[in-house]
Amino acid sequence: MIVLKKLLWLFVMLVFICITVSCSQDKDEAGSMPKMVDVGLSIKPEKGKLDKPIIFEAKVTQGSEKINDADVTFEVWRAKDEKHEKIAIKNPKNGVYRLEKSFRQEGTYYIISHVTARDMHNMPKKEFTVGKPSVPEETEPDDSKENMNMDDHNDHENSEGH
Repeated sequence: MIVLKKLLWLFVMLVFICITVSCSQDKDEAGSMPKMVDVGLSIKPEKGKLDKPIIFEAKVTQGSEKINDADVTFEVWRAKDEKHEKIAIKNPKNGVYRLEKSFRQEGTYYIISHVTARDMHNMPKKEFTVGKPSVPEETEPDDSKENMNMDDHNDHENSEGH
């Protein structure tokens, strides 16, 4: 009788442990990888005219969910200009953060939408023009150095007087 009680007790403990482990694995799988926050940045029209409004929209989603509680700032500047204008966007509609802006100077411009939502940050960048394009900024160098020839790099540095 005592052996039977011990076996029953052992069986109950084993079932309890199995249930506990199973539940904790389900929670880990469900919460381990949230979907990425996606930002669709659009410019209408991409070739604007002086003193005519251009509409910038950042559509913020996570999976199929539209996010209306993100922290969104548009950063806008003319190519080669050190002054960048930053505009915080409030009151989105259906996950779309919108800015309407006119420009008084022709040229090539850039916009970055800085979006922070659900502990993630996303900052897509686009180029657009107002009237006649100006000299664009140089593209940022690729972080990968796989195809970089160090001899060319050293020659370039030496030619700049380094």
